[in-house]
Amino acid sequence: MEGATEDWADRHVARWRDHWIDVHFEDDVEAIVVRIGRLTKHFRAVKQEALIETGLQDFEYDTLHLLMIRDTPGHASPSALAADLEISNAGMTGRLDALENAGWIQRRAAEEDRRRVDVEVTRKGAQVWRRAMELRGAGEDEVVHVLTPDERATLAMLLKKMTLSVEADE
Repeated sequence: MEGATEDWADRHVARWRDHWIDVHFEDDVEAIVVRIGRLTKHFRAVKQEALIETGLQDFEYDTLHLLMIRDTPGHASPSALAADLEISNAGMTGRLDALENAGWIQRRAAEEDRRRVDVEVTRKGAQVWRRAMELRGAGEDEVVHVLTPDERATLAMLLKKMTLSVEADE
């Protein structure tokens, strides 16, 4: 990337090195963690801008997102959504009430068992989710596309290696 040759992480590592002589750390580890944190903060801000523009709240977007990325996009049981979101069934009911009142989902009796309820994204819900995804994706692409395709592939592979390590520990 043209321009600055030193970023915030470089300055952070230099400060640590100069002020904390008795604390051992590896420059590259600290720089990696700080940069990942900085990017995470940026991507959260990009998401928030997309939600503001579309009028979605975090919980609405997260719920619609988990509905839309399922094996059967736009369809799930309330308990499956609650499990995915790691919230209680009561909390899920509140979320679904809000989404249904906005016209973004509808609840229907399950076809295989009329005593069960399934959640389905409406056309309006899919449209607002897609718009938020477009805005969020554009902001993400802007940052990621400073890398060449080969650099993106290498970074994706390296991050996957780190993620697999974390997942193995969980």
